[in-house]
Amino acid sequence: MSEQTTTATTSLDPRRWRALALLCVAYFMIIVDSQIVVLALPSIEAELAFARGGSQWVMSAYLLGFGGLLLFGGRTADLLGGRRMFMVGTALFLAASVLCGFAWSGGVLIAARVVQGVAAAIMAPTAMAVLMSTFPEGPERNRAIGVWTGLGAFGATAALLVGGSVTEGLGWEWIFFINVPPAGVVLLVGPRLLRETPIRPGRRSFDPLGAVTVTGALVLLAYAVVEAPTIGWGAPRTLGLVAGALLLFALFVVAERKAGAPLVPLRVFRLGSLVSGNVMTLLVAMTIYGGALMMSVYAQQVLGYSAVLFGLSTAVYAVASVVGSNLAGPLTTRFGYRKVAVLGALALTIGAWLLSRLTEQGGYWTDFLPAMVVFGYGIGTTVVAAAIAALAGVPSDESGLASGINNSVFQIGAAFGIAVSGTLSITDGRLVDGIRAGFTGAFVSAAVCLVIALALVTRRAPSRGGR
Repeated sequence: MSEQTTTATTSLDPRRWRALALLCVAYFMIIVDSQIVVLALPSIEAELAFARGGSQWVMSAYLLGFGGLLLFGGRTADLLGGRRMFMVGTALFLAASVLCGFAWSGGVLIAARVVQGVAAAIMAPTAMAVLMSTFPEGPERNRAIGVWTGLGAFGATAALLVGGSVTEGLGWEWIFFINVPPAGVVLLVGPRLLRETPIRPGRRSFDPLGAVTVTGALVLLAYAVVEAPTIGWGAPRTLGLVAGALLLFALFVVAERKAGAPLVPLRVFRLGSLVSGNVMTLLVAMTIYGGALMMSVYAQQVLGYSAVLFGLSTAVYAVASVVGSNLAGPLTTRFGYRKVAVLGALALTIGAWLLSRLTEQGGYWTDFLPAMVVFGYGIGTTVVAAAIAALAGVPSDESGLASGINNSVFQIGAAFGIAVSGTLSITDGRLVDGIRAGFTGAFVSAAVCLVIALALVTRRAPSRGGR
């Protein structure tokens, strides 16, 4: 055993797997809360007297706050410490959850959901920064990322199961109150179990101009994409929002070039693995959320499943994703993330293609189930390979930034996937024709992801010395 390997082995934190479990509890809460309100919206709308369609903002407010501040949240880990900011974010998430449950009006609930989204934007990238600090780059980090992403995939399905049952049994308020026990455990145990991340040396500056411009750009872009299926992609408001987002992105680039301590040092984009990993993350997120939206419509409106039965019927899709993500870590250690990305993207593409072939006479066991199994396995495998690529080789004092970028890209991809598949599914023909068109949109994004993965394999890998 080499001296370098011996040093790495002895420096491993003996509490690292317990720390991972605690981080996964927090991540599970974040993912669940992005989806759990879906089945509770009718009850919330009736009790808090929302205008028609206004209750949708209970979900959108969280997603906009979450997606808009991820880069800033990730950078706080590098400047102030990942563990410290993770605990701050968890405390804010707990307070916002309690306020959501006690909300006495629609405006209060939406405001509390914005705060909850901001808290999630701090928690997600700082938790990943702590994970990267706890597990050095190599086999154990690959395995840890596999567990992390697998739990996230399961959380999206669990939200549908939990949300429907809790709303029917206890009332919509309890979909927020159930966050109190796990958040309390994280706050109690976290300071003793989690290690602090490296803090970037030098003067601490939050680059306010960079933070304002990139946050505004992400919020405008997300809002444009969320509203586009309803008002039209070519509508003046949609085009105006997109133009505003592009202008703010341009101002952000100029600000980062001139800033002494930029929020996002543009040099990080010279890392080829970071760029390719995030492009794959964008495409796989589009595939996941576009496909999941169409699966919900197909199961409930074609197969006639209730919301709770739909959640149960798609549990196999989540299980397949967990299996894929947990296998991806060891496979990446042995074969490299490039080959694993091809394997995952191929399964993802085949699964999306099978879903796009569903018919009105299709059966659950013969058509829907096999497609979901392949699709789910592809999701778990590709997300892990893309995340490992996006985080590999990143300096330890910029791990929060890299995680924030990866999470932001995933959220943007999710919004685009829902919007594109939702738009394609709106047809004047039969319902099934629209659903198949929506699945086809997911298939196209998966196929492009496969092309990029194949291009990575054919590109010459960097030498070990260079790494």
